[in-house]
Amino acid sequence: MTEAIPSRSHLDDETMDEPAVPESPTPAPTSTPWIAAMPTVFVLLWSTGFIGAKLGLPYAEPFTFLLVRFGAVIAVLTVVAVAFRAPWPATWSEIGHGAIVGVLVHAVYLGGVFAAIERGVPPAVAALIVGLQPLLTAAAAGPFLGERVTGRQWLGLLIGLAGVALVVWEKLSFRTEHLTGAVFAVAALIGITVGTLYQKRHVGTMDLRTGAVVQFGAAAIVMLPVALLFETMTIAWTGEFVFALGWLVIVLSLGAITLLYIMIRRGAAAKVASLFYLVPPVTAVFAFLLFGETLGLLALFGMALAAVAVALVTRG
Repeated sequence: MTEAIPSRSHLDDETMDEPAVPESPTPAPTSTPWIAAMPTVFVLLWSTGFIGAKLGLPYAEPFTFLLVRFGAVIAVLTVVAVAFRAPWPATWSEIGHGAIVGVLVHAVYLGGVFAAIERGVPPAVAALIVGLQPLLTAAAAGPFLGERVTGRQWLGLLIGLAGVALVVWEKLSFRTEHLTGAVFAVAALIGITVGTLYQKRHVGTMDLRTGAVVQFGAAAIVMLPVALLFETMTIAWTGEFVFALGWLVIVLSLGAITLLYIMIRRGAAAKVASLFYLVPPVTAVFAFLLFGETLGLLALFGMALAAVAVALVTRG
């Protein structure tokens, strides 16, 4: 509400905005506490994106909101990249691959989620639709990446889907006015799925900091004409909007997206995607804490199923 680049860095175990990853795609040791904590931290941060969108959208239209967000991220990361003398992409091919990932993960995914919520789709429902990503990723990981998905992992993916559905079961009665929002959410699902697979296959040597500048720059180029054509681009700069914008820029666009890219390069795409099953339950918890939305026994049971599903996939 919530996405995603690559390699030589001096930031090994830092989240900074773009923690670094080794030059080679060879997985790094997974025994350190920080590496072990990455999935948990990612799920917590990513889930707040849906809440942040709900907080900020009353004060800005979705594509305008994202355009400002992308601009802020580009400014911050450019300063960071220059300060650390991070290497910039050396070829147009690298820039092109990074731009494609940026359009898919930032423009399509975030644009779809924000537009869905702005049109009345509850954050937990938007998270549910996007939460179908593990199934799509697992289905495509074989032919696209040559990864083998085991029977145990498929079982986990199906259990996770059931768990996610239970968590937001009471919110699935879409009214007519929500149908457009649902279409945007499905577009977001396709964007994050294809973007994750493309990132895994084609974007493995670009520096995380400069690569992110390329990605967000491409997303901003796509978002600008859309906002100009379909929105008034009016923003109410309230304290709540500024807080939501700051949170989404620093915590989501810099922190969570960086963690996603690092995990994609450290592990199989299907295993990383399985973490998205935990996002709708955690989003529902945040909605309960911040907006008073209640959680029944069915939702709690669904959360437990989602946790079991992630364990099956990541250890399968």
